[in-house]
Amino acid sequence: MSVSAREWVWEHSSSKGTARLVLLSIADRVPDEQCAAWASHTSLVERTNASRTAVRDALTALTGTGELQVLDHLQGPQRTTVYRLPRAAAWLVKITEARREDPDAYVEPPTDSDPVPELDETRLRRYGIWPKEGEESAPSRRNPTGTQSGTSRRNPTPHRAGIRPQQGTESNPQNRREPKVNRKGSSRGGAAVTSARDWRIDPATQTWARRQGHLDRLGEDGLAAADAKWRAHRADRGPRPADAWAADWRSWIAREHPPVRPHLYALPGKGGPAPAGGMTRAEAHTAALLAALDEPTGTEE
Repeated sequence: MSVSAREWVWEHSSSKGTARLVLLSIADRVPDEQCAAWASHTSLVERTNASRTAVRDALTALTGTGELQVLDHLQGPQRTTVYRLPRAAAWLVKITEARREDPDAYVEPPTDSDPVPELDETRLRRYGIWPKEGEESAPSRRNPTGTQSGTSRRNPTPHRAGIRPQQGTESNPQNRREPKVNRKGSSRGGAAVTSARDWRIDPATQTWARRQGHLDRLGEDGLAAADAKWRAHRADRGPRPADAWAADWRSWIAREHPPVRPHLYALPGKGGPAPAGGMTRAEAHTAALLAALDEPTGTEE
């Protein structure tokens, strides 16, 4: 279901810059059609490779436009904030109802007046989202991280306090030190940042271009030309994580227009298509004149 939420962000969200990356990061965590998900401020900073202030300002801007809603009465694992994409939820309901009888039915673009479905909070519990006032009743059920008890959620000690192993495995992010953000060389998950010139289109981005119809719209040559133009315009940008370049590249391709094809003219008096090679009008008239001179007239000896 996170795929549908991300598609709504790509195709219908008015957000830009860091706000768009923050919205995509939250949409990537959406588990069902209700479009509610939990995310910590630290994880959003890591995913977007932006400063804490920039992420905080982006969240404020998104809530101001109505594309993001903060569910203050709910909380996720480790008391993380719970967000909802209300317009994305309304869009998914609109699509489902329109295509219930006809899978190929045309669906009108989303509007601000589309009704937002009511949130079923009981369904969110399977994803570790519970009401704040009920945490004392079932702490063990609200801890989906795999620990043996839920005491960490009820312990008023500061975050990250307590006994921790000196070295953690790569498979367990709970035992790994958080990377420092906003510094050159830092990135999400330990992957090195790269420049726009060295970034390579990943399979997920290729699939996106094909499914969204951009490959058919631009053609292989047009897509390659758009890619080269994007790299030229981003050559002066600093290194960024691969997922940030992928998001920027998709936004560029979605706005790119198909290449303009030259007009082909028919030969005078022939009524058919122009010869191969794309002659100009003057060249076509010259070719017709030479062809007429070569035709036999019947007066030759």
